[in-house]
Amino acid sequence: MKKIHFDNMKNWIWIAILILSGIFIVCGGFELFENPKTNKTLTIIGFLFQIIYFSRMFWYKNYVQWNKKGAVIRINSWSGKSLSFDQIKKTELIEKKMIITKDNGNIVTFDLNEISESDTQRLNEIIVKNTIANTV
Repeated sequence: MKKIHFDNMKNWIWIAILILSGIFIVCGGFELFENPKTNKTLTIIGFLFQIIYFSRMFWYKNYVQWNKKGAVIRINSWSGKSLSFDQIKKTELIEKKMIITKDNGNIVTFDLNEISESDTQRLNEIIVKNTIANTV
């Protein structure tokens, strides 16, 4: 069975890396140091940190990233589907398929056949918990 990598976006290490990359880009861009090579190196390191931060989704075959507003779910595909929790009307888990119905009538389906049962349940809990929290 395959696992899903869950990312709650509240990991302070990743937030620190993103802030540090911004500092490096600003320091290199405003040329705070006399040596042009140092400024250029700082800018390059800042952009490399950003590439690492924003490429996390592509490190794993199955990936779920969420916060209190919404989620990006990528299961057995190259691109992920972005869901806003306040637009979800109904969530069903039927025979290893997750069916999500949005307010506008659009239906999003995820095939969870090869995914472990514990990860399937956790994904369902994340969606149901955040959808209910937004409607109360």
